[in-house]
Amino acid sequence: MKRWIAAFTLFALLLALAGCGAAPIPAEEGGPSAVPAPVRSAPAPTAAPLPADTEPSSVPTPTAEPLPAEKAAAPTELARAVYPETAPYPGVSPQAEEGDWAAWRADLDARRLPDGCADGLEPWLKACLTEFLAGDGDRNLVCAPMNLYMTLAMLAELTDGESRAQILSLLGADGIDALRAKADALWNAAYRDDGLVTCRLAASLWLNDRVGFVRETMDRLAETYHASSFRGVMGSEELDQALRDWLNEQTGDLLKEQTAGLHLDPETVMAVAATVYFKAAWSNKFSRELTAPQLFHAENGDRETDFLHRSWFGYYFWGEGFSAVPVPMENGGHMWFILPEEGKTPADLLSGEALDFLLSRNRFTREQRRQLTIHFAAPRFDVSSDIGLIPGLQELGLRDVFDPEVSDFTPMTGDRDRIFISQAQHAARVMIDEDGCTGAAFTILAPAAAAMIVPREEISFTADRPFLFLVTDQDGLPQFAGVVNRVD
Repeated sequence: MKRWIAAFTLFALLLALAGCGAAPIPAEEGGPSAVPAPVRSAPAPTAAPLPADTEPSSVPTPTAEPLPAEKAAAPTELARAVYPETAPYPGVSPQAEEGDWAAWRADLDARRLPDGCADGLEPWLKACLTEFLAGDGDRNLVCAPMNLYMTLAMLAELTDGESRAQILSLLGADGIDALRAKADALWNAAYRDDGLVTCRLAASLWLNDRVGFVRETMDRLAETYHASSFRGVMGSEELDQALRDWLNEQTGDLLKEQTAGLHLDPETVMAVAATVYFKAAWSNKFSRELTAPQLFHAENGDRETDFLHRSWFGYYFWGEGFSAVPVPMENGGHMWFILPEEGKTPADLLSGEALDFLLSRNRFTREQRRQLTIHFAAPRFDVSSDIGLIPGLQELGLRDVFDPEVSDFTPMTGDRDRIFISQAQHAARVMIDEDGCTGAAFTILAPAAAAMIVPREEISFTADRPFLFLVTDQDGLPQFAGVVNRVD
């Protein structure tokens, strides 16, 4: 594996909406080309408004067949997102003064999630983890729950009626205004680009040039979700390549294999893409000299792989059927390793006390914890998964948006009827090594009879069999969650 890029590229979301007259877009479709990089601007996180020519009356309605792909022009950029500047981390400058440190700390404090803002997220997180991580077999599974949340929040802006009501219910929002306020706060709390930690969120709209769109809705997505917008010929290689390039640029090229096959059908009405790129190191790196081969006991048989090793004095947690250790990262967040007891599987833990532990933001106040010396070992891994979201989202209560007979996308456009989501896919990848963790994701729109005996002085925590992991930010929210069932 390459030297750690220290990155969690959380999430490229692509939502394809197609008129029901066209065949559903296959899961492997999607894609963009070289587009201008986001503008870095001072604090106010907003976006340039869409120009006047995006009014529904001025965008042609479909009166002719789309231009052949070979004659299509490159997509036109209509608006470019503007992102807030963050105070630079003074540690990278030998001339840093106390005032620089004060400004950096003040900026971090200002970006923290407001009290109570995370209230109500637990039902969504529970639904996401149990639906998309409790797979059968020995597959590795990864999802990005908060990015999926933001994706569905954007979908709520494009829908109305019962279609919107189902989304609001799944996300635990009392109404669209409450959802907008929460999404905006979550975005600003997560965004960081100070030279020590990177957590860059990006979004974009890809508009069919034969369809008129409601400008108010497009402006709302630009302002609340910082979405750049582009317009071009749907189904053309020019637009597909532009989309692929945009996704790859925003995700540090970590998901080029997954984006390579993305393609949008000519009947796609609109595509929404959103990404997050996360980069942070362990607070204390693992020594490469201590990395050594060790057996990982998977369901498909034992396999020798390199294990990371380190010992430190820290918190050890336990509960019915599991034990857990957090590995601190430089951003104030943690990577949690949750190990089932012998005889149990990670899927067994996605219920009961272990699931409550995963969902809690107050894990460090848990009574079943102890500070002791931890002799930690875990495989150096690179795991990925590709999840079709439609069955899972339907199981969670989102049905209307997939049904052209009842879906309501009137806030998006009045030019087409019977619009429905025909493509919803989520792919993710997480890697760890001695320096830290790297992750990337995109979405196309995750009982012991006896109590565990806790050592008095020290514990050996060896993740040498299938386990769960959770990557949390400085506010304790899970940005990545996954199951390592095998090491290849």
